[in-house]
Amino acid sequence: MKNQHIEDTPYQPHHMAGLFTLALRLVVGWTYFSAFWRRLILENKLDPEAAGYIGEKFNHFLPNALGIGPLIEYLVTHPEALWWAMTVFTIVEAIVGLFIMLGLFTRLMSIGVFGLAMGILLGSGWLGTTCLDEWQIGVLGIATGFTIFLSGSGKHSLDYWLSSRSSKITKQKWFAWLGSGALPIHPRPLHKIVFGGALFILFITLFTNQYFHGGVWGTLHNKSVKPKIEIADASIQPGKLSFEVYRVEGADVYGSFLIGVTLSNSSGEVILDRNGTDLSSFPVSSIHNRYVTKVKPGVHSLIIPLGARATLTLQDEALQDLPAGDYHLLLTDISGLTWSTTIRI
Repeated sequence: MKNQHIEDTPYQPHHMAGLFTLALRLVVGWTYFSAFWRRLILENKLDPEAAGYIGEKFNHFLPNALGIGPLIEYLVTHPEALWWAMTVFTIVEAIVGLFIMLGLFTRLMSIGVFGLAMGILLGSGWLGTTCLDEWQIGVLGIATGFTIFLSGSGKHSLDYWLSSRSSKITKQKWFAWLGSGALPIHPRPLHKIVFGGALFILFITLFTNQYFHGGVWGTLHNKSVKPKIEIADASIQPGKLSFEVYRVEGADVYGSFLIGVTLSNSSGEVILDRNGTDLSSFPVSSIHNRYVTKVKPGVHSLIIPLGARATLTLQDEALQDLPAGDYHLLLTDISGLTWSTTIRI
């Protein structure tokens, strides 16, 4: 009985380890629970028709996601599946965040933290205009999830409360793996697991830092600073110019504002010219959007949000009976940036 009493005191090493990670539990728990709070309590960001729909934010991840691009593209091209995915994702974040703060099934929830953080890192680790925001959230979340799995939760947790009352669930062998308490691993292999896990997380950190930002060697770069548009499938048919625009870089909270579309021939003669006023009244019927984030006319320009991909069609009599040759298509952003391609007919 004396040994049992000592085992149940909050001063045992495994309980103390859980106590030391209390701040991590509370902060990382709130970061995930607050996502649910913002999306459903403070606002409804799960409404596909509302401004700030979370599906559009997810679409922003697509251009430079690492390894999960095909999954993101499938979802943003299937709006109903995207809505269900965002709903499930939000519920998971709410459960993981709340339970990790309460210290209930702490180790299981820490696996959730690890997985959610890994998803953030792979999907949006390239975003962040000043401080590599999403990359830092991802790698710190992964390290936190791993640490909390090792420590479990201490005295200030529901896991401890259940254990102190000898709840039947805490007597199950799996509780030490999914809840809290001493990990049923001998110290020698545990040391190797901790060291190996820490090195693996360090590798992920350095690899993604280099992949997304060139932060380990070479030239440091940030794809969130200025917009970049890729032009594809440009063609000229009698009376019609069509081309695809795909916004692949720039700040996710700020669109690219297209104020110029110019087509000229090989001699530099302008065949077609559309300015910001013209593009602000661009016919919606002439924009074929592929994803949930949409290219659309704005007050003074054509707005191209991050991750948006659309085929634009312009009709003009000046495009009738053009002679064969090379034509130069130039797109101009309000910032002064330009993107161009050559069209041969």
